[in-house]
Amino acid sequence: IFNYMWRYTYNLRALYETPTLPEDAPGGAGRGAVAELLEEARAEGRTLLTEHESKLVLAHYGIPTVETQVATDVAAAVAAADAIGYPVVLKLHSRAITHKMDVGGVRLNLADAGAVRAAFDAIRDGVRKIGREDAFDGVTVQPMVRLDGYELIIGSSIDAQFGPVLLFGSGGSLVEVYRDRALGLPPLNTTLARRMMEQTRIYEALHGVRGRPPVDLDALEQLLVRFSHLVVEQRAIREVEINPLLASHERLLALDARVVLHDPATPPEDLPALAIRPYPRRYVGAFTMRDGTEVTIRPIRPEDEPLVVAFHEKLSERSVYLRYAGLLQFSQRVAHERLARICFIDYNREMALVAECDGTDGPEILGIGRLTQRPGLGEAEFAMLVRDDVQGQGLGTELLRRLIRVGEEEGLDRITADILVQNRAMQQVVRRLGFDLVRSDDPADAMIRAVKALGSGSGG
Repeated sequence: IFNYMWRYTYNLRALYETPTLPEDAPGGAGRGAVAELLEEARAEGRTLLTEHESKLVLAHYGIPTVETQVATDVAAAVAAADAIGYPVVLKLHSRAITHKMDVGGVRLNLADAGAVRAAFDAIRDGVRKIGREDAFDGVTVQPMVRLDGYELIIGSSIDAQFGPVLLFGSGGSLVEVYRDRALGLPPLNTTLARRMMEQTRIYEALHGVRGRPPVDLDALEQLLVRFSHLVVEQRAIREVEINPLLASHERLLALDARVVLHDPATPPEDLPALAIRPYPRRYVGAFTMRDGTEVTIRPIRPEDEPLVVAFHEKLSERSVYLRYAGLLQFSQRVAHERLARICFIDYNREMALVAECDGTDGPEILGIGRLTQRPGLGEAEFAMLVRDDVQGQGLGTELLRRLIRVGEEEGLDRITADILVQNRAMQQVVRRLGFDLVRSDDPADAMIRAVKALGSGSGG
């Protein structure tokens, strides 16, 4: 029982550790290029990407892949090998055959043009022997990479209950023998990625054993996070696998990749749902305050905890009192246990928007607005806090306006708040945005109830 209690506490503490934000998170251009590539394959009625296409998908998400050239005939294969430099690897290039090894479709350590020609013929003959000559679309030519590191596997497949599930563990040709793997749910941050890695036996070896230098575990974390972004954003993908992913102290390199798509006839609404709602990018937008300061208003992230601490350092006692209806001490407001719950939220149940600008020492948070749903009531309560030095610049009004928009898009019936009687500035803001203010009959009640009905609500 004690062990279960310790494990439960360990898991909760791991979830609420402050992760780091990937420095090279994929941009919109990469997402769009991958979406176009997948759509072209689906338009052709295909559910299997070629290895070359699969590696293009990974490359757009910042996952390093081995150089790969497609050759449809012997002459092109030799020319590609000459350009890459010997030794090389030839692999079956096919839009229909999933596992190349099963049909003899991988030829390693080819030292010259003659070996390339023989390998090309052998791969084509292997496909013919199983009656699948129509599935032979040529070969891919790749440099023969010296396996001076560890072979890992990273993948994702669909679970009937949880939707897309991530896999990490020992890879290579004996992956099914060792069965050293850990599972996780996308999307990942760096903390969750490290927890997945820690659950495997290969993790200890990655620190360096028997004189081998350690693998760059921070870079491996970032790669796992980017891979989870791929799974979350490209919903047409049913299965994706990198095996092996070569990991050494010098580099991380995807040597082989496989991507399987959902049936092209599957409508978007019927694709398996994610167990954890990903970061809601659609609520990110720009705003200009009255003094001309450009800010970005976006949903809060777990990585924002240090910025929120700095935000609270610049709040006056009056602002704190009006927000919390009491003087909550600074040490209480910035306690890790509290901020972890505030920054690490379930976007299905609440939404917190932060207004961020570029300060002299980096990003700064100027204001925070929160919308917390009351399950089963079609209702949510909002709360607002704006830094003293930027009050009166229209930021509080804009944050609340966007929270109202969030409530409408999430299908709520109404938004409410309890506001201190002396907080006249907030009362003016809510009136301006169409809230009704209701005062209690009890003269001792220090609160005024603000209520706004939403026209797009669907329940309650």
